[in-house]
Amino acid sequence: LPPDHPASMHRYIQAHIVQRAGIVRTFLLDGTREETWKQAGTALSSAPIDVTFTGIGENGHLAFNEPPADFTTEDPLIVVDLAEQTRRQQVRERWFGSLDQVPRQAVTMSIRQILKARVILCIATGFHKAQAVQQCFLSEIRPLAPASALRLHPAATVYLDSSASKNLVGSPDPNG
Repeated sequence: LPPDHPASMHRYIQAHIVQRAGIVRTFLLDGTREETWKQAGTALSSAPIDVTFTGIGENGHLAFNEPPADFTTEDPLIVVDLAEQTRRQQVRERWFGSLDQVPRQAVTMSIRQILKARVILCIATGFHKAQAVQQCFLSEIRPLAPASALRLHPAATVYLDSSASKNLVGSPDPNG
């Protein structure tokens, strides 16, 4: 997506992090330019990452690494085919007006690259992600549950609201 598209990561980070935090210098990528993200991948491979921010999708994807995710690629950034469930989630979350408007592919950081960060901060909210959260954190670590890879990292923190965590043992009961 072009940087000015309402659903682009570029615009989201600018509006929700950069502007709110008063950050004055940024290096945000234009995902529509292959040359740009290939250069970014080279830079990612050559320097340590302090923190990675990511999310879990309804199907357990991690940063758009769709199931079955590639747990072996060393490529720092990869192009992935978005699952229809993920594309429908984008419409439900009102990033797009219709399924036809949702891109079929995305550029994302690979699972191995995410796990190279010193710290990982991850979020999942909403009842529609509860089953994926359960599969990723209470079942085996596997490509069919991409976010399960977070369990391999010594400094990954996952933030869940009570709806997303409802299927986990010891979760607070939203009904009291």
